Amino acid sequence: MLYTDLTKTALRIAYDAHHGQTDKTGLPYIYHPLHLAEHIGDDEVLIAVALLHDVVEDTNITFDDLTARGIPKEVIAALRLLMHEDDTPYLDYVRRIKESGNETAIAVKLADLRHNSNTRRLETLDSVAKARNDKYQQATAILEESSATPCRNPQPGS
Repeated sequence: MLYTDLTKTALRIAYDAHHGQTDKTGLPYIYHPLHLAEHIGDDEVLIAVALLHDVVEDTNITFDDLTARGIPKEVIAALRLLMHEDDTPYLDYVRRIKESGNETAIAVKLADLRHNSNTRRLETLDSVAKARNDKYQQATAILEESSATPCRNPQPGS
């Protein structure tokens, strides 16, 4: 992982924000954003977004808090796209990321989906986990569609 002032600030924020949280397997939640940051590449904006991608959605940290801590607008813009609102169907949320053209948000979401789809992390692969993985595979397909092929919102029955 690239260590710059930005990535170290993002790491501290993520660590503090996710302190005490665990993932579906009971492991400390911080391992998930750390994994993404370690595998996303050597671009400080990508790394910062990877580290912070769940902070606003899953903790009491706000975008204003991140701005006050010196997180740049480019990172905030990608994080806003990555925030899934409860009233938005999941695949519509993924299409919005794709249609934004924000390469950072797309790359981090793809990394997030890859890590979340790794069934080796799970102790059991029950029907809920299988359904979640199916949804993640659909989301990955949407994000990996060629830019020449416009994303579409399929209508029921099509």
